[in-house]
Amino acid sequence: MKKKVLIIDDEISICSTLSFALKDKYDVRMAIEPYDAIKILQNEFINICLLDLRLGGHDGNELLIKIKEMDPTIIVIIMTAYASIDTSVEAIRRGAYTYLAKPLNLGELFLVLEQAIEYQQLNEKVEYLNKEIEKKYVYNGIIGRSPQMKNIYMMIEKLKNVDTSVMILGESGTGKEIIAKALHYSGKRKNEKFVGVNCAAIPETLLEGELFGYKKGAFTGAVADMKGKFEVANKGTLFLDEIGDMTLSLQAKLLRVLQEKEFTPLGSNEKRNFDIRVLAATNKDITSLVEKGSFRQDLYFRINVVQIHIPPLRERKQDLRLLINHFIGLHNKELGKHIKGMSKEAQRKLLDYSYPGNVRELSNILEYAMVLTDDETIEADDLPQEVSYYQKNRVGHSESVFKEDLLGLSLKKIEAKIIHATLINNNGHRQKTAKMLGISERGLRNKIKEYDINI
Repeated sequence: MKKKVLIIDDEISICSTLSFALKDKYDVRMAIEPYDAIKILQNEFINICLLDLRLGGHDGNELLIKIKEMDPTIIVIIMTAYASIDTSVEAIRRGAYTYLAKPLNLGELFLVLEQAIEYQQLNEKVEYLNKEIEKKYVYNGIIGRSPQMKNIYMMIEKLKNVDTSVMILGESGTGKEIIAKALHYSGKRKNEKFVGVNCAAIPETLLEGELFGYKKGAFTGAVADMKGKFEVANKGTLFLDEIGDMTLSLQAKLLRVLQEKEFTPLGSNEKRNFDIRVLAATNKDITSLVEKGSFRQDLYFRINVVQIHIPPLRERKQDLRLLINHFIGLHNKELGKHIKGMSKEAQRKLLDYSYPGNVRELSNILEYAMVLTDDETIEADDLPQEVSYYQKNRVGHSESVFKEDLLGLSLKKIEAKIIHATLINNNGHRQKTAKMLGISERGLRNKIKEYDINI
C-alpha cells in the first residue's frame, strides 16, 4: 500500500506540481491553508507532511507544532524559499525531520522521502520491540530483569497463595508497596480489598482509631462511627507500611490483636473477628530497632515470618534502562508529551548516578527533564542539577587526584587545576563552568587569563 503524503503550501501551482511528481509512488493529499491540513490529518492517517514555512499570513512553525501534537509519528519535512541555518535548526528543534530549500530538487526530494519512510519504519519497530521487552520483564507491575528482582519474583510466586506474614525491607523509594500489591493481586485474596496504612504519616493519637475504628463519642472529634482498617480489609490484605515508626504502646496492642485475631473499636466493648493477611514494610534496620528496644521482639517474630529485601536502585543498574523507558512512556501520557528517548550523554549521566531516592527519584528526575525539554529527546542539560553535579564530580576523577595530583601544590596551582578540569568537563562552556564553580563569568575570564589556561 502506498504511503500517504500531505503537501501543505499556499501556492496551488507548487502543490499541483509536487502532487504530479509524487503520485506514481505515493498517495498524495494537498492543502493550501492550515485549517485544511488539520482537517485532513484528523480524518486520515498521514505518513509524511511536506510543509512550507511561509503559508500566507500563517507561521509554518506553529502548524508544525500542531501536527506533532496530533501525531508525533508523522514525519514533517520543511520546505522554504527562505533557507537559513537559524530557521532550519529551529524547525528541526520543533520536531521536523529535515529541511529542504526551494526550488526543490526532485531527485533530492525522492531520496529524502525514502529515507524518511525507512526512519519511520525503524522507529515503529524499535517502539514495538521496547514494548515487547518491557512486557517480558514486567511482573505484576514490578519492572526488572536483574538477578535480584528475579529472586523477588520467585519469592512472590511461592508466597502469593499462603497467609504467611511477610516483612518487606528496603530503602525509601524502592517500591515496597508495589511488592505488597503484587503479593495480594497475584494470590488467592486478589478479589478482596488491599488496604494500606502509612504508620509514619499518621499521629500516634489517631493511628489506633485508624487501625481498629471507633464509636461515636469515643473521643473529642469522634462525631460518627468509623470503621478501622482491620475491618475494612477483612477477607483481604492489610499492608502496614513504615511499621518501624509505630510506638511501643501501639505495637503491644497490635501484637495482641494479631495473636487473638480479634479487635475492639475505641469506645466499644464489642470484640470483632477478622480474617486478613498482614504484610508489613519498613525502610529502617528492623533488627537494630529490636536490639535497641524500640521495636518489640515478639511483634517482630509475629510479622517477620518471611523477609523480602528490595535492593536499592544503585545495586541493580541492569534494570535502569527498562525503568527509564517505562517512566518516559508513563509521563508522556500524564504530561501530554511525545518524548522518544534521550541522548547518549543523558543516558550516561543517569547510569552513573547513585539514586539515593531510588526508583521514586528516577521517576521524578525524568518528569523534571520532560517538563523542561521542548524536544523529543532528553538531553543532558535537561536533567536536574543534582544529577549533573554528581556526575561532574565523578567523571575522570578519583580520590587519588587529591592525594597525588594536588598534594603539596600551592593554592593557586590547585585553583588553576580545578578550573582547567571543570572547563574540560563542560567542553569549554564558560557560563556552565562559572556556575559550577560559584563565580561570575567575568571572574572566570580573569582567572583563565591569570593562570594562562588553555583547553
